[in-house]
Amino acid sequence: MFTGIIEEVGIVRSITKGAKSVSMLISADVVASDLRLGDSVNTNGTCLTVTGVSLNSFTVDVMPETMRKTNLGSLKAGSNVNLERALLLSSRLGGHLVSGHIDGTGLISKIKKEDNAVWITLQASPDILRYLIPRGSVSLDGISLTVVHADEVSFEVSLIPHSMAVTTLRDKKPGDTLNIECDMVAKYIEKYTVKAGPGSTIDQGFLDKYGF
Repeated sequence: MFTGIIEEVGIVRSITKGAKSVSMLISADVVASDLRLGDSVNTNGTCLTVTGVSLNSFTVDVMPETMRKTNLGSLKAGSNVNLERALLLSSRLGGHLVSGHIDGTGLISKIKKEDNAVWITLQASPDILRYLIPRGSVSLDGISLTVVHADEVSFEVSLIPHSMAVTTLRDKKPGDTLNIECDMVAKYIEKYTVKAGPGSTIDQGFLDKYGF
């Protein structure tokens, strides 16, 4: 489990390609300092398992399904990646609960500045947009952000200068894709209400009755 608060921007040093998978060597001073084999690292929003550790770097394997679902296939040697180690139970939850399980990708359609803020508009599929609401949470390339606006075809987030400076969003431009993870709470609510089916004890009437 992660928080969506990026600890460090690492650098992909090398990529070894399989038939449909890859192995990546990533350099990172902070994140690699206390990693062990089998640890999880949020890499551009994707939960990956550490398969090798050396001085100031670590290795992860990316399986075919992850390659199909995320933007990791576009990475190359020299690419920057957002990194976050798994959450400690003694840590502050500064962002929101992020699992590192990507729901899909979104296409940046617009980037604009407003005073000290940067607005990013992304186009996404209905399967993703259904879970996004204004002032709700979303993870973009592993970064915990607040949804400002969402409609049937796109959504917007707004970032402060610090978020731009310490993440890979500083390098993004219209036409780039970002990994998206929707708020898991929204998906569980849907599971137990809309998809619960006949006989469910949790429906809209139940929620209305108890003030939800």
